[in-house]
Formats: sequence, structure tokens, C-alpha cells
Amino acid sequence: MERLDDILGYENLKIYQNSDYFSFSLDSIILANYATIRMRDKKIVDFCTGNGVVPIIVSKRTNSDIVGVEIQDNIAALAQKSIQYNHLENRIQIVHQDVKKFAMDHLNEFDLVLCNPPYFKVEDNSSFNLSYEKMVARHEVLFKLEDVFDCAKKILKDNGNIALVHRCDRLMDILSLLRDYHFEPKRIRFLFENINKESTLVLIEGQKCGKPGLIIDKPFIQYNLDGSMTDEYKKLQEEICL
Repeated sequence: MERLDDILGYENLKIYQNSDYFSFSLDSIILANYATIRMRDKKIVDFCTGNGVVPIIVSKRTNSDIVGVEIQDNIAALAQKSIQYNHLENRIQIVHQDVKKFAMDHLNEFDLVLCNPPYFKVEDNSSFNLSYEKMVARHEVLFKLEDVFDCAKKILKDNGNIALVHRCDRLMDILSLLRDYHFEPKRIRFLFENINKESTLVLIEGQKCGKPGLIIDKPFIQYNLDGSMTDEYKKLQEEICL
């Protein structure tokens, strides 16, 4: 069912969602808020943009041109409605296309790639008790982890950056693929529900043809042990413009 929702922490920003497909999550909010955006980053692309929440939030952090690429036509249509509702047509372009095709058409053109990709490998015992839209969004059916870095390598200028959010159990795969595709890992930040629980999500940044130098950033913790929001999580929810 289609609905128009508020975007967490942003006054007057709305987004179209459909519960039959999927809804944006904290993963996308974290990626959009904490990915490094340099002053020289003039062109930004969001792979697997879904309903466009990452480009919309990123547009509050930078004046750069932003493109969101989404392969599913019905999801891309939701993103386009959200862009129009928020009057961001002059800042954000939504492209309904396979990321792999888009990357081949835009070689060495962008400064920053953002991506909240499908998290789960497709294996022999994978169970897909999901709608097609949810299956594509959550599982590597059409876009594998290797594809993220292959497309980023093609589309980024030298010294361009990639930032993605993913599950911690894929961290070693990600670090290995970064090096395989000539990216240098530059920054890692782990996300925790509280300090007594294991981290399940991680934000990772890498630089194409970059020099060695990895920073393990302070963790992002959502809740104190008494169940109250941490100051940082509260700030994330209350912030209007970063």
C-alpha cells in the first residue's frame, strides 16, 4: 500500500513508500548522514537507490549533483514522486536502469558512489518467501557484492570514493573486494544497538587508487543500557539540516 511518510529527523521532507515493496531503514539514514562528502565531490551517484531516501538526505548536505539508479521500475517511480514532492528535480535525477549498464555508460564520471546494497548471498538453501521487490532489495539476485565494486571502479574518477553500509558478517568479503578492485579501505564505523550487543551493521569507505591509511571510527550506538536513546542517535533523529 502506497503512503507518504516523514523522513526521520528532517522537517518538511517526505518520501513515498509502499509496504508491499520495502521501507527505508536506519541503514540508509546512517549511510546518507555519515558518508564523507568532500568539497571537491561535484557528482554523486547512489547505487540501488530504492525509493530515493539517500539522495534526498544527501541533498541537504551538499550542493553537488546527485543521481539515484534503481533497476525496478515501480520502485524508481516512487523515488521520482518523492523527488518531485520535495521540489528537488534540479538537484536529483532518478534513473531507472541496471547499475551495471549505467556504469558502462558513465565511465570515470563521478566523484562519490553511495550504496546500500542487497545484503544476502543467493545460495542453494536460500528461501524466498518474499515479494519480488523485497527479494531483489534484500538478496543478491540481480546485483552482487562484486558488482558494487566493479561498477564503482568503472564510474569513479581516480581518487573517487565509495561508501556503503552492510552487514558485519560480510566485512571480510568487502575488504577483500575493495583491494581486488583497486580501492584502498579508508574508514570503518560499526553500528551497535547498545554496548552489550554485537555489532550487526558497518559503514565502510574506500578510495579508488588511494594511498594506505585506515581509520576505525568511534562506534555509533543507538541506545543506552536503560533503553533511552544515546545523544548521537537522538541528534540524528532531531537534526533538520546537517
